[in-house]
Amino acid sequence: MTKINDLTQGSISKGIWSMAIPLITASFVQMAYNMTDMIWLGHLGSESVAAVGVAGFFTWLGNALSFISKVGAEVTISQSLGARAGRRARAYANQSAMLSTIIALGYACFIYIAAPMLVGLFHLEENISELAIMYMRLLTPGLFFTFNNNTYSGLYNGQGNSKTPLKIVATGLIFNIVLDPLLIYGYGFVPAMGTAGAAIATTFSQLVVFSIFIWNLYFRNSSIGKLYFITRLRARFVKRIVSLGLPVSMQSALFAMFSLTLATVAAQWGHIGVAVQSVGAQIEAITWMTAAGFSTALAAFTGQNFGARNLGRIRLGYHYTLKLAGGIALIACLAFLFFSKEIFSVFINEPQTLVAGSAYLKILAISQIFSAIEQVTAGAFNGCGRTTPPAIVGIILTGARIPLAYYLVTFPSLGLNGIWWSISLSSVMKGIVLAIWYQSFQKRLENGQYKPVGILGKMHAVASRLWQQFN
Repeated sequence: MTKINDLTQGSISKGIWSMAIPLITASFVQMAYNMTDMIWLGHLGSESVAAVGVAGFFTWLGNALSFISKVGAEVTISQSLGARAGRRARAYANQSAMLSTIIALGYACFIYIAAPMLVGLFHLEENISELAIMYMRLLTPGLFFTFNNNTYSGLYNGQGNSKTPLKIVATGLIFNIVLDPLLIYGYGFVPAMGTAGAAIATTFSQLVVFSIFIWNLYFRNSSIGKLYFITRLRARFVKRIVSLGLPVSMQSALFAMFSLTLATVAAQWGHIGVAVQSVGAQIEAITWMTAAGFSTALAAFTGQNFGARNLGRIRLGYHYTLKLAGGIALIACLAFLFFSKEIFSVFINEPQTLVAGSAYLKILAISQIFSAIEQVTAGAFNGCGRTTPPAIVGIILTGARIPLAYYLVTFPSLGLNGIWWSISLSSVMKGIVLAIWYQSFQKRLENGQYKPVGILGKMHAVASRLWQQFN
């Protein structure tokens, strides 16, 4: 049985690092699923990469929807444990997992049925469209598993335990690394399946991860008590989970849709435009995933300390995490500026696509630090149960990319690069605006102008009295 990691006391740096390192590693492991496919399929040509890239947008959308239950679980569990309300933390864990199962099943069925219509949005060559539809349908069961795996990770993250999800997700990656070349190119009695093989490998790997999570959560003793795979949804719990997770989910879902729209603009340059955005986004996600790991760690840290009302500790944790993520983003910025062509060539070596990909990385380089600031600040907001401000900033400024892209591509000197400039400039603005907003919120919080209300307020009041009596 794993133990709950109490982040309300002890070294702040140790608390953040103990959560962040496994989360960052897990983020890279998750990204490695897609990168493994891209690397192996890249040898088949940019057409295969474009087909998988199209399907990747809808995998991204599924991950966005999973944030409803994942973020809801992380915040409610961490705040409940910080307020010393273990029974309520267990109830939120059960409700989040059940809600996740229902949404995941609905989304997987939708993707299977609507695959031809969704792929048709890209107006790609017929052979690439057929590859994308086949890949998406074969990946449908994997979408169900991935969706729930994200939520199960959230159950652990809320307890301050990010090591267990890392071990489980890493196991799935090992399966994916082995199965990808075997099923894509074939070996011995195993036939070469190309793009279909990549989908089957990913789906099976996610099934392995799902099975291990189920065993650990429901057939072994949980650190927060007995959990049930099937439970009746209760309105007051679901309402709070959704109210916390929905803004994050909407932001991420709209982010995927905005990116999908930009991809249709990039498709005007043929499969090269789609391939550059697909591969480039995977590379650029190195910074994003690292910052997201720090963000989730900070959310758990902030959530527990918010429940315990350790406001000064919240402020120190935020500034410490900001410095860490910003330093790593600076390294990525320099790498994209000076080694763009070498980095992109790992995935695709076709001359024309390589030149376009190198330009993508150089343009996105300037936004890396601001992207890290946005992610870390969103984690601080989320831990305090204020998931709406990051969503508002993210939705408005990410949405601004579309009209800006349509405008910039009309300049002959920019063309396809105008799309990448719209992405980079909006990321800079998001980081600046959200950081300013959080500074204002933090001052009000520390001055007592913001207090927990409703269920959380009552929980904290009761827990505080009991804590004082027993100590």
